[in-house]
Amino acid sequence: MSSLNKAQVIGRLGKDPELNKTDSGSSVVNFSVATAERYRTEEGKKGEVTDWHQIKVWGGLAENCNQYLSKGSLVYVEGKMKTNKWEDDKGTTRYSTHVKAETVEFLSPKETAATEQE
Repeated sequence: MSSLNKAQVIGRLGKDPELNKTDSGSSVVNFSVATAERYRTEEGKKGEVTDWHQIKVWGGLAENCNQYLSKGSLVYVEGKMKTNKWEDDKGTTRYSTHVKAETVEFLSPKETAATEQE
């Protein structure tokens, strides 16, 4: 049996991207993307649930994301789900999951992203 690990997300950045460099000089940028699901209760009231997706982008694409994306930007992200495991200071095992982006499409111009969020 073969497997598939693919994530696709369309949403808005919750804050500006954070660019870092690895010890070897590779660029990596991190940002979070919000997606919202709207629903109606049995009583007819409207509701909304927001999910936050952590995104990690490497290399030249990371540099582009850092340059052209900002809080409120609308993006399409496609990649693979990755889970990191570590122990905190107290010895408790912790996990975090993110999308390792292979494709990032900018769906709104940088200039309008900030004004759309206001």
